[in-house]
Amino acid sequence: MSTRKKVIITIIVVAVLGAAAGANIYFRREQGPQITAEAIRARDLEAIVSASGKVQPKRQVNISAQQMGRVTRLAVEEGQRVKAGQFLLEIDPRQLEGQMQRGEASVAAAKSGLAQARVSVSSAETALEQAKAGLQLSQQNLKRQQDLWKDGLTTRESLERAQNEVTVREADVKRSQQDIAARQQEIETREQQIKQEQAGLSTTRYNMTQIVIESPMDGIVTRRNIEQGETAVVGTMNNAGSQLLTIADMSVIEAEVEVDETDIPFVALGQQAKIKIDAVEDREFRGHVTEIGNSPIQTNSQQGGQRQATTFKVVITLDEEVPNIRPGFTCTAEITTAKKENVTAVPIQALTVRELLLDPQGKIVREDPKDRRRRSSSETSRAADEPPPGHTRKETEGVFLVRDNKAVFTPVKIGIAGEKYFEVLDGLKGGDRVITGPFANVRELTDGQEVRLQQESRNRRSGTTPTTAERK
Repeated sequence: MSTRKKVIITIIVVAVLGAAAGANIYFRREQGPQITAEAIRARDLEAIVSASGKVQPKRQVNISAQQMGRVTRLAVEEGQRVKAGQFLLEIDPRQLEGQMQRGEASVAAAKSGLAQARVSVSSAETALEQAKAGLQLSQQNLKRQQDLWKDGLTTRESLERAQNEVTVREADVKRSQQDIAARQQEIETREQQIKQEQAGLSTTRYNMTQIVIESPMDGIVTRRNIEQGETAVVGTMNNAGSQLLTIADMSVIEAEVEVDETDIPFVALGQQAKIKIDAVEDREFRGHVTEIGNSPIQTNSQQGGQRQATTFKVVITLDEEVPNIRPGFTCTAEITTAKKENVTAVPIQALTVRELLLDPQGKIVREDPKDRRRRSSSETSRAADEPPPGHTRKETEGVFLVRDNKAVFTPVKIGIAGEKYFEVLDGLKGGDRVITGPFANVRELTDGQEVRLQQESRNRRSGTTPTTAERK
């Protein structure tokens, strides 16, 4: 065979193969992509908000030292159950005992000083009475001298002596009165001193009651940070002090979880929740929402150059007893924020967004897929894509339905979101077949495009509960 014939045969084979490939591509393009579809029907849906956090007792008391000193007795171990009023520990009382003895002695000394002041006041009052009597006698003597002076029966010297005596006696009375006032002031000072010493003694006696620490409630010693013989330190403004024990009432357990800001508007008090505790396998616990934080949880605004999500604290009180629970166990909560029965639902993966052409009345104008393809491939696609006068283009949320082997985009109004399905408030009815996949094909579909149904999806119940009608 000549070389020319070999070249001709090769060209023919390549042409045949190319024609076959082109035909295959053409027919596949004309037939459209393969898709899966699911028939729409009524379902029972639950809207769930998931969050993680830790379990904590509703009531927990941290016991700190009120008096500084060495722990001389320690009667409990970590994990031990205690009753209200039960003895826990004692701090060395000797220093406070010395303070109390000094306080008692100070009170006694102040009372003794008060008694002496009162005695001195009595003495000053006696002296005042004597001074008043002397003044009265001197005044009587002065009057006699004045009468005798008028009759010329006495000398000027005697008259002046009588006058001087009255002046001296008046000064004695005034001095005695001042002395009494000073001694009364001393009595008041002594009384205030007694009150001060008694207050100090009362404080010392109260401090004596603080060295013996008793349990404030029934519970479990969840933490013990002190050993017998160690020194307990009192907290100050710049020092937190010694936290000796932590006692928790484990009869009521709460799950403190962090809920994302986008989910907080749907969470309300009293909503039911399911809690899974990592340390308790294969079991869920029922609970209800009892607290919703009004302020976000404070975290660093950035970490590793990325902005952190804003979360709020939500407290869920468990309605069941948890065996062998300990504070700080990690948990996950699923809060049921809404529940609806027997509603039209569409798979989440079927929901998509498309830009639709709307006429002046707001109705959808269906465009030919071939025109859209030509317009998108044209060099003047931007100008060609401009809507006709009075028309607008708007991004709309919806699903693709299968009708006459074509994908028809249908706008829908969405309600609550279940685990795998969205509630459809408007736009669909039972029996409609919605395109559910594959995801890549759903993302590229256009309104009116021909499709090939790969396999009719069986109606799955995954993620939903039987409808009310089906249960009946």
